[in-house]
Amino acid sequence: MKTTPAAPDGNTPEPRMYRVVADSIQTLIAAEGMRPGQRLPAERDLSARLGVSRASLREALIALELGGVVEVRSGSGVYVSAQAGGASQAPEVGPGPFEVLAARRMIETEVAGIAAKMATDSAIDAILTAVLEMERDHEDRASNEQADRNFHLALARATGNTALVGAVDYLWNQRGTLWHKLKEHFQTEELRKQTLIDHRNILAAIAAHDVAGARHAMRTHLERVTRTFSRA
Repeated sequence: MKTTPAAPDGNTPEPRMYRVVADSIQTLIAAEGMRPGQRLPAERDLSARLGVSRASLREALIALELGGVVEVRSGSGVYVSAQAGGASQAPEVGPGPFEVLAARRMIETEVAGIAAKMATDSAIDAILTAVLEMERDHEDRASNEQADRNFHLALARATGNTALVGAVDYLWNQRGTLWHKLKEHFQTEELRKQTLIDHRNILAAIAAHDVAGARHAMRTHLERVTRTFSRA
């Protein structure tokens, strides 16, 4: 098992939750003598056996996939990888996707409310431009994701608070390999289309300077993303 490096002050930091769950899954695989190609228990059963949430379990499985321990087959299940070996393990790849989403729900919901209160006409135009870019580039995944980022940063800039712009930018920079692998497996076309509607709703609330409506629209959007990525 990989040891967690000491913090600069000499204390050992708490391991990330997905690493703890990943270690438990590897222990289970070894204890039950599971062989390459063998299917792991269903996520519902596995989360109950390990006593963890479905979100934490899913993060751990994606981390194990990145480490070559398991293979996630969307619509089929999770299987012990043919490449799995004694040295295989889940890598440390930054904060888990659901950890980042939880932080985004807290921060970006309030950002939307402040933007609704403070946004100038030019700030609203910048948000609209990002929405139009997302709609235009819907079929181009890379360009669509960049426009998505531009939308959320435009909202932060509309607050007039550079610290909030930095906070939103930081959170988007945490969307690393775990996030992209989770999205590859579990993002749906329904979610992609609904995201466009959600962004239009957020924009409408901000343009109307509806503070409560903007907060609600942003929270609804991010909760929808969380549900889609964590459900069976």
